[in-house]
Amino acid sequence: MRDGATIAAISTAVSIAGIGIVRMSGSESFFIADRVYRSKGEKKLSEQKSHTIHYGYIMDQEETVDEVLVMLMRGPRSFTGEDTVEINCHGGVYVVRKILEILIENGARPAEPGEFTKRAFLNGRLDLSQAEAVGDLIAAQNQYALQSSISQLKGSIKNEINDIRNIIIYHTAFIETALDDPEHISVDGYGEELRRVVEDMSTRIRRLLESFDNGRLMKEGIRTVILGRPNAGKSSLMNVLLGEDRAIVTDIAGTTRDVLEEHLNLSGISLNIMDTAGIRETKDIVEKIGVDKAKEQAHQADLILYVIDSSKDLDENDREILRLIQGKKAIILLNKSDLNMKVTKEIVKQAYFSVDEDIHENLSVASDMNLLKNEGNYSNLNKDNSNESEENDIELPIIEVSARNLRGIGELEDNLKRMFFAGNLSFNDEICITNIRHKNELSEALESLERVKESIDSGMPEDFYSIDLLDAYEKLGNITGETMGEDLVNEIFSKFCMGK
Repeated sequence: MRDGATIAAISTAVSIAGIGIVRMSGSESFFIADRVYRSKGEKKLSEQKSHTIHYGYIMDQEETVDEVLVMLMRGPRSFTGEDTVEINCHGGVYVVRKILEILIENGARPAEPGEFTKRAFLNGRLDLSQAEAVGDLIAAQNQYALQSSISQLKGSIKNEINDIRNIIIYHTAFIETALDDPEHISVDGYGEELRRVVEDMSTRIRRLLESFDNGRLMKEGIRTVILGRPNAGKSSLMNVLLGEDRAIVTDIAGTTRDVLEEHLNLSGISLNIMDTAGIRETKDIVEKIGVDKAKEQAHQADLILYVIDSSKDLDENDREILRLIQGKKAIILLNKSDLNMKVTKEIVKQAYFSVDEDIHENLSVASDMNLLKNEGNYSNLNKDNSNESEENDIELPIIEVSARNLRGIGELEDNLKRMFFAGNLSFNDEICITNIRHKNELSEALESLERVKESIDSGMPEDFYSIDLLDAYEKLGNITGETMGEDLVNEIFSKFCMGK
C-alpha cells in the first residue's frame, strides 16, 4: 500500500439511480464515519458491532445531506481485510459526489483505481488471479464469461497452480537435500521418477493453455466479420441480429463504405460483429478503401459470415470472397431464401471447392519450383493428396436465411456453439484460462519443465534440474502474485475502476 491512509470512493455508477454506494476502507473508517453520521439515538458507529446496518443521516456540519443506511464491517472480515464502511445513499449524481467530498474533508483520501481490490490482495484476502477475476466479473458481457469469472474468483486457477507449485518445491527440496547429504539420501534412478512427474505437470499446464482460445472468446467475444457482394443483405442481417436499425439499408449498391462495429449477445455468445463494404471491383476511391478494409478485417476475424444473395447467380466477386474465407472459420448464409433461389447449397459447395483446388494447384506448382531450386527433401512434396479427403475435413456450414422474416437465425446460433465450443458451453469443474498474462506465464513455465526433461535425457547432474524447476515455480507464482514485482502489480490494478 502506498500509505496507511483510509481511502474512499464511489462504488456505483455516477448517474441517476435508486441508490448509490460510497465506500471507505482503512483503520480510520469508523471514526471518520462518526464525524459525518447522525442518528436519533446519537450512537457512535465506532462503538457498534461488525456486520451491522444503521439508519441515519450524513451531515455536512449542521446541514443534512442525505438519508442513508450505513453498513459496518470490521477487518479482517471484510473484502479488503480492513475496517470498511459502506454508505448506501440515494443515487443522484450530486449526492454521491457530495458525500465523497465530505468523507475526504474529514480525513479520508481518494482511492486510486482498483485500490480496494489491491488492498484485498496485499492483505491476503485474494491472490492475484482472483483479484483479476474481480475485474473480469465486472466486465463480463455474457453468461459464460460470468461463470468463468466466478470460477476463477472461487480459486479454480489458484488451486491448480498452487498444487503444481507444491509438487515442484517438493522435488526441488529433495534434490537440494540429497546433494547436501549424499551419504544418507540416494538419487539413483531418481531422474526417471522425476521425468514422469514433470511430464504429468506439463500435461496439466498444456490443458490449461489449450483452454485459452475458448476462454478468450468467452471473455472478449468472437471477432465476427460480415462479408458479401454489395446489396447481398449484410446490413439487413446485422440489423436483424442487433434487433434495431443500426446499419443503413438501401437498394443502392455500395451504401456501406466503412466498417461498422457493434457488440451482440446471441444466445449467450458474445459477438463483436462488423458490417463491411460490399466486395467488388470499383473505381470509386472511397468505396475501394472500404473494400480494402473489409478484406483486412476478414484476415483478422475469428469468424466470417459470408452473405450471398441467393436470388442472383454467383460471379467473380463471390469467387474473390471464397478465396478470402479459405482456411478460416466461416458460415455461409444464403440470404433472400424467401425469393426464387438461384444459388443452392450444392452450387456454393462446388464453387468453394473449385477455388480450393485452384489454390492447392498453385501451391503445388510453387512447391515444385522450390524443390527444383533446392535439391533434396523430395519426400516432403506429396502430389497424391486427395481433394476429396480435404473436402470431408473442411467445416463449411451453409444456412438458408431471410433477413426479412428471420428465417435461419436459430440454426446460425446452433452452428456458432458447435464451431467455437464443441456444442458445449457448460463449465462444470473445468478450468478456463481467459487472461493473456496467465497464458504467457504458463507458456514460459512449460518451457522450463521441457528443459528439465532435456537435462534428464542428456544425463546432466541433478543440480541442473533444480535451476529449471525453480524457474517454472517462479513463472507459476507470477500468476497468483506470490513472486511478482510491485511495478507489475500496480499496473494490473491501475486498469480497475475507481471504486473497486
